[in-house]
Amino acid sequence: MERSMRNGCTVGRFPAVTLSWSDEEADKVDLVEEDRKSESACRRWFRKMCPCCCRKASVEAVDTPDTVEPGTSGDTGPEKPPVGESVLEELLLSVRSVDLLKSKTGPNRKEHHTDAFHGDDLIIRRGQTFMMWIQLSRPFNAETDGLYLNLKTGNLPTVSKGTHVIVPLVEELEDGQWACKIVKQDSNRIQLSVNSVPTAAIGRYELTVATHSPQGEATSIHDPANDIYMLFNPWNKDDVVYMDNEEERKEYVLNDVGRIYYGTKDQIGARTWNFGQHDEGMLAACLYVLEKSGVPASGWGDPVNVVRVVSAMINSPNDRGVLQGNWSGNYAGGTSPTAWSGSVDILKQYHTSKGDPVCFGQCWVFSGVTTTVLRCFGIPTRSVTNFSSAHDTDVSLTTDTYVDENLDPLDSLNSDSVWNFHVWNDCWMARLDLPPGMGGWQAVDSTPQETSQGVFCCGPASVNAVRNGQVYLKHDAPFVFAEVNSDRIYWMRNADGTFTQIHLEKNAIGHCISTKAVGSDERVDITHLYKHPEDTEEERIAVETASRYGSKPEVYSSATTEDVAIEISMDGDGPRMGADAELRITLHNSSSEARTFTLHSQVYVMYYTGVLRGRVKTDKTAVELAPSEVQTMEWVLPYKVYQGQLVDQAALMLMLLGKVKETKQVLATQFNFRLRTPDLTITPVGDAVVGEDMAAKIVFTNPLPKTLKNVKIRIEGLGLQGIHEIVVGDVVGHAVVTLTETFTPKLAGPRKLLASLDCKQLTQVHGVADIVVKEKRGPLTN
Repeated sequence: MERSMRNGCTVGRFPAVTLSWSDEEADKVDLVEEDRKSESACRRWFRKMCPCCCRKASVEAVDTPDTVEPGTSGDTGPEKPPVGESVLEELLLSVRSVDLLKSKTGPNRKEHHTDAFHGDDLIIRRGQTFMMWIQLSRPFNAETDGLYLNLKTGNLPTVSKGTHVIVPLVEELEDGQWACKIVKQDSNRIQLSVNSVPTAAIGRYELTVATHSPQGEATSIHDPANDIYMLFNPWNKDDVVYMDNEEERKEYVLNDVGRIYYGTKDQIGARTWNFGQHDEGMLAACLYVLEKSGVPASGWGDPVNVVRVVSAMINSPNDRGVLQGNWSGNYAGGTSPTAWSGSVDILKQYHTSKGDPVCFGQCWVFSGVTTTVLRCFGIPTRSVTNFSSAHDTDVSLTTDTYVDENLDPLDSLNSDSVWNFHVWNDCWMARLDLPPGMGGWQAVDSTPQETSQGVFCCGPASVNAVRNGQVYLKHDAPFVFAEVNSDRIYWMRNADGTFTQIHLEKNAIGHCISTKAVGSDERVDITHLYKHPEDTEEERIAVETASRYGSKPEVYSSATTEDVAIEISMDGDGPRMGADAELRITLHNSSSEARTFTLHSQVYVMYYTGVLRGRVKTDKTAVELAPSEVQTMEWVLPYKVYQGQLVDQAALMLMLLGKVKETKQVLATQFNFRLRTPDLTITPVGDAVVGEDMAAKIVFTNPLPKTLKNVKIRIEGLGLQGIHEIVVGDVVGHAVVTLTETFTPKLAGPRKLLASLDCKQLTQVHGVADIVVKEKRGPLTN
């Protein structure tokens, strides 16, 4: 039926208001209810019959002329009433204001475990109800009035894609459905309980409220201050990221400070890292990473998809992601990877620059930033370090070393490498896309090593699948398996150019896989999650199962006689920077006959990634072992030999090779070690009170007999101090530097002050101090 607009002057003053009239509705809306009571039936009849003689004045006493439609006359039906502005306001149900109860100290933020986030935005977790108040233009009448919420996210919100959500008003809420319910009414105000679904897309939602009544419809204007931020919910059993242990949720979602491990399996170092996922601007910066990826918001509800996108976006190849990797040792134009102590500054730089990659990062920095982003989104996440971590470049699922007829390495063929350590992430989720049993911890690696489906990303790979060699399950399980459980195989070149497998090391890869313990700063070994115990039947089955899906499925040969064993070890924490490096070589002949061979030793300076920079020393030693003899040899690398040749992490590799004359057994092993660097000592001075100045004394001793050039020290602490860089300058050999840093704590509770040294000649020098900050002192009273 054709409808006509009345009193068009109101359009523009009331957004999204539409008034329409039909002949059937005329009697219903002729007058407001109060006028019906005050005007007699006789007068109403007379006015209908002669509207020109008996005109009704508007409420505002403004003479609004009637409008007679062409082709109509007074005897065809009653006149449609004129509507003034105040009458419209009285009749029309519209929204005057919205209160999302979004204070950090309010029930919404506390019940959703988002009260640690900076600012007063409404930050909620999906699948859980939240409360809000709506101020209306008049009291809500449940019999004639209605309303619904509009929530829109992404560039092209669409109902079918779940990015435009219409939240209806219902009498009772049900789990697993978008809906809202009136739980309280106070005059023109109503309080709503709003429920979301546990599969909702995370991100920022724009909120408007639509109302309708017999007098028309209205939609509130979008106010950015009322945007709602939706996160994953590990507290909700219906969310695929659900984690059932509260202490683990506190550690892997809410803890904003952690530990990242580095070094070698025999010399494990630890550094404190500020994840800072709740810091000012972090939620916006983390969501910007998702937005920058170009992945539609409709895919932001699946944690598998979100984690894979984040893995790609934390590194810069392909998509100009957050961090540019640099392993060259030259960090001009950026920050040395070892100088970073947290993720906040990195993500803020990326956000404020509108997507310029931050310079520079290496594996622990990529992992730290990944932990920040995923914890911010609500996905339980931890940084994980694997020692003796293989980098398989040809999908063979083995780590291959090639040598010539003289047992000298063929560098041109040795593309596989073994990193002293490599840091990636575990994140927790159910894997509905995989067979049962594959949920739980998933390995994710944001360091750009190899491409996956044409993009530098890795994971999520089920840790259970990796443990059992089920490398055919997505995503990128073969690469992760090779990192933790590949065998190292030695190949010798024959006279005709072919290669023969001469030695296999089963226990060379994947040691001391480490992460921070729940609720403490202790290191916990999680190797058992990634692999069965070495040399057990279960472990061998996993290796052989995985190898069938690699590029060398027939690699394993029959066992040969092996009665000579070789082992390298060191005392205590190992050699220190600036001193001679001393190791111990132990040879054991388990046969009843003598064994003789020549032991070739070569030591290399290398990057922690396993890439060799150069050979610094070679030796040949004739060895004779009596039956059942155990022989120990001391091996020394003088400081004067390695000084000036070290690169980042001060990593070295000793390779031993030999061939037993009597049995033709090939002896081969490698031992990675690093030269330990000193710590920065941090000592708090004075009481730590919110809003009051305090100080910290920082002491550094140069361990080298030479001058360190252009030394800087970076200091930061969540709730204590933003990043502050102190230029120290040159530090002569063995000199002691003492600095005092003054700062003003901003947040109460246990805090950590971090410091790191930035110097090209000496890396991985850092320190941490625990500081308990008290609440601000109240005024003194008598």
